[in-house]
Amino acid sequence: MPSPTAAPIQPLYRGATGVSTCFGTFGELVQGVLPGRDGDFLVTLPIARWSMATFQVDPRAPEVRVRPAHKTKAVRLCRLLLDSVGASTGGVLTVDSSLPEGKGLASSSADLVASARAVANALHLDLSPDRIERLLRRIEPTDGVLYPGIVAFDHRRVRLRGRLGSLPTMTIVGVDEGGTVDTVAFNRIEKPFSAGDRREYARLLDRVADAVARRDLVEVGAAATRSALMNQALSPKRSLEAVLRVCADVAALGVVAAHSGTMLGVLLDAGEPGYPERVAATVRACSAISPDVSLYRSLAFD
Repeated sequence: MPSPTAAPIQPLYRGATGVSTCFGTFGELVQGVLPGRDGDFLVTLPIARWSMATFQVDPRAPEVRVRPAHKTKAVRLCRLLLDSVGASTGGVLTVDSSLPEGKGLASSSADLVASARAVANALHLDLSPDRIERLLRRIEPTDGVLYPGIVAFDHRRVRLRGRLGSLPTMTIVGVDEGGTVDTVAFNRIEKPFSAGDRREYARLLDRVADAVARRDLVEVGAAATRSALMNQALSPKRSLEAVLRVCADVAALGVVAAHSGTMLGVLLDAGEPGYPERVAATVRACSAISPDVSLYRSLAFD
């Protein structure tokens, strides 16, 4: 039902513009399936790469237009939000992202969240995380990037499982195996995990939650590495063994996977002695595995 404030939206916000952003996540620290029904979960690793959305209201236009034109999911979400408040107006949505698409870095989720926030800012709407979740649920499986910090999230049912906290900044040396993955199609795949696997995922979730609470990067790295190895049964990364050897050679924290994407990352503690030399050594070694190596920085929320 339209809200009581829906009627004045069109004249009041003529030509108004809203801008917002949303960060991405380098794959997932842990992703798997817990025991029981509806057990899907992931643990985010927020990174300093963003989608930025700008929405300019145009009451004379019945439709929402988007630039670039292929960001059609963002258009659908904006229309859902506008309709939910009884706003018949259209407008122009511009999405500018530094997150590569189809790689497992939550580019689509970040686009959607930034777009919803931009529309809300243009129309002065109160947009709670719960409300964003309800909108996202109608579009696609979604990462938990609408919440600040590291969270456990049910990506298939689009609901928060828990807020875990924040970690000191890490550098992630990303190795891209190439190609792209359709996240919607990936999430339709039947998970090959046994009851024993599910119990191990429950232990991994407890382990990473405790490690984040203690700000223990070593334990976080160990949990991420175990999750990357377990994910080989579902979405094997051909370069995982080579990346693990690099991780051991440079004494890194661990390896993080884009479980439904194309990337692996070597986790490095930015506060460790010899950090610059370790980053350089990791980049050199990873460049022998893939021609597509890039650096990312995790976000801290303290």
